[in-house]
Amino acid sequence: MSKALKITLIVLGILAVIGFVIGKWVITGYNNVIAMDEQVKSQWAQVDNQLKRRYDLIPNLVEAVKGYASHEKELFEFIAEARTKYFQANTVKDKIQASGQLEGVLSRLLLLQENYPQLKANESFLKLQDSLEGTENRISVERMRYNEAVQLLNTYIRTVFGRFFAGFAGVSSAEYYEVPEAEKAAPKVKF
Repeated sequence: MSKALKITLIVLGILAVIGFVIGKWVITGYNNVIAMDEQVKSQWAQVDNQLKRRYDLIPNLVEAVKGYASHEKELFEFIAEARTKYFQANTVKDKIQASGQLEGVLSRLLLLQENYPQLKANESFLKLQDSLEGTENRISVERMRYNEAVQLLNTYIRTVFGRFFAGFAGVSSAEYYEVPEAEKAAPKVKF
């Protein structure tokens, strides 16, 4: 075998190894950004699931309250409007915004029991209130998990190579689920 052929084979071997390493790196980076994007979508589905549960409980809660607080018509209309906006929202950002609008009015609905002592004693209202509180806790946990997945994806996308892979895969940064202003204020508790 000639010396030129040996050198050519060595060079081709080195190029094949380099090509394999680069190919593996590209595939791994692409797969990582896709996996992170899917994790964000999966976590959002969990948040959406809990938000839907909340919205399914609200009409029952409103019906339990209506009998005692029929003059709170504006509050009931706002709740119905917020619920409709949520189900009509097409993007994660719009759903987050619609959900945030409801959270302040929902606390007003639950505070009605302070003005109506007989409502405090209503067993169905108390059960619904407990279910809603459990749902709110679940929403909080799922929101945290969603934001963690968003942070992982967004951080990766901001890196040099992550930006390349995200562009290559058509993945863009995700929207955080921020705490609505209504929830940032400390609640007033009366016993």
